[in-house]
Amino acid sequence: MIQHVDQHLMHALPKEDIFTQVLPLLGLGHQAACSSQGTQPRSRASPTGIRPPSSLFLLRNTTSLKGLSHWDSATKQLVPPNEHSFAQGPLQLGLGHQYEGAAFEDGRTPSIWDTFAHSGHTGGATGDVACDGYHKYKEDTGLMVDTHLEAFRFSISWSRLIPNGRGPINPKGLEYYNNLINELINHGIQPHVTLHHIDLPQALDDEYGGWLSRKIVKDFVVYADTCFREFGDRVLHWTTINEANIFSVGGYDEGVIAPGHCSRPVRKNCSKGNSSIEPYIAGHNILLAHSAVAELYKKKYKSTQNGFLGLNIYTFWLIPYTNSTEDVIATQRAIDFYIGWMVDPLIYGDYPDIVKKNAGKRIPSFTKYESKQIKGSVDFLGVNHYTTLYVKDNPSALQMDNRDFDSDIAVEIKVKLGDLLPDEYAIMPWGLYGVLEYLKQAYGNPPIYVHENGQVTRRGGTLYDKSRVEYLHAYIGGMLDAIRNGSSTRGYFAWTFLDCLELLDGYNTSFGLYYVDLDDKNLTRYPKLSAHWYSHFLKGKSTSSNAITQVGKNTFVPQTA
Repeated sequence: MIQHVDQHLMHALPKEDIFTQVLPLLGLGHQAACSSQGTQPRSRASPTGIRPPSSLFLLRNTTSLKGLSHWDSATKQLVPPNEHSFAQGPLQLGLGHQYEGAAFEDGRTPSIWDTFAHSGHTGGATGDVACDGYHKYKEDTGLMVDTHLEAFRFSISWSRLIPNGRGPINPKGLEYYNNLINELINHGIQPHVTLHHIDLPQALDDEYGGWLSRKIVKDFVVYADTCFREFGDRVLHWTTINEANIFSVGGYDEGVIAPGHCSRPVRKNCSKGNSSIEPYIAGHNILLAHSAVAELYKKKYKSTQNGFLGLNIYTFWLIPYTNSTEDVIATQRAIDFYIGWMVDPLIYGDYPDIVKKNAGKRIPSFTKYESKQIKGSVDFLGVNHYTTLYVKDNPSALQMDNRDFDSDIAVEIKVKLGDLLPDEYAIMPWGLYGVLEYLKQAYGNPPIYVHENGQVTRRGGTLYDKSRVEYLHAYIGGMLDAIRNGSSTRGYFAWTFLDCLELLDGYNTSFGLYYVDLDDKNLTRYPKLSAHWYSHFLKGKSTSSNAITQVGKNTFVPQTA
């Protein structure tokens, strides 16, 4: 049944644009199986058909879950892993520039994120040093072993491996990624690799506009070919693009992430870009590049490497603001834009009808060949999820001149006052359940990896991060509910292993299991309560609410970092 939301419990966000309103809530700033889906019948899930799970609990981490525990409805606890199998689930430590650092060492050239950060965005925070994973990867692998992690998700910096975006390989870059991958494998940790995470080589952006030009497809394929050839004998899980939807809108409409494109009158403080058309062009070229890489892998590497390739999107669960027909329809429309815009082409070969209708000639069309190539081009979907929001119909947005992606959706995003916690996400694990259930119903149950999920806190506060433990515990419980209900979810990564550079908030916020002391020249890592708890969980010990308290009693954790 439709969830009714009392008006006095709700707070309307300022009527600017949706992503500018929502990004601070989403986790974008908080940043590191095969099936033939194309033949599945297309049946849209009703947004009102998702119910909060009856049993929820608390947990949270950035690692892989082998033999993941199951949820016991009677005791309302996670039962530690034993005979209940959960296909390998990974841990995420950090992604490229957010973790790696060494931005200008050993032949690496600037990416669009380096340029964006050095232009004064995110309060001047850069990834020049970050967590210095470039030099400390062996130490960090040791911490992963201590925490009992089984997988590590990271991205390759294109401009480190191929400094000018095309041409000769950088030997030092090749050496680093080979060393990192070998170090992980030698310690029994499975590498999951992302090819692009908002860090296109600046040289390609300068030359032809990067993702706004179809020239990017050829260069991205050559780059991916290099990665498959050099690392594919050891890497089985590849993600082409991280948060393809957020990157397209945040980078080419809102201007809040690299490359920082936006335009008036849709946006303010813009120096370059066209918010009305660029997000659709960038998103289109991302899908073309992804599908071309998928075709390359299938023809050239699949038979010998036996790996899997997917694309990652950001997903937040959306609920009607009221039980009115208008809000219910608006909620499905918002889901079609935020999720369907990227996923429909991957599964069905074309954009959702409502996206094509509202965007009109501003969104490119696929040729018959392109549609055939894109359809079924994923072995899995990567999902990033942090929170849940409410949707109210706003038809007046369609009357605006120079509409952009946000106004094409024609909704207002709202949150409950009780969900606006200071410096933290409200714990709403049924939102992750809703996302996984929707993907199952609407897209023929494709294999899913939860690539990011985690709790934000202020950086440099306490190492006793009980709210992070509670969040992770709850969301893993929600995910397990979805798996019990038939979701083909294959793995879970918590964001994140170490405190690292967050894309919107620099070094002001924290998601890590380990605190990194930025004032220490050695960037010393300190385990938080969540690191001890997660290790406790992976060892197969109890994860009841009493166990959370017991971990705190038995572990010395300073109250301040």
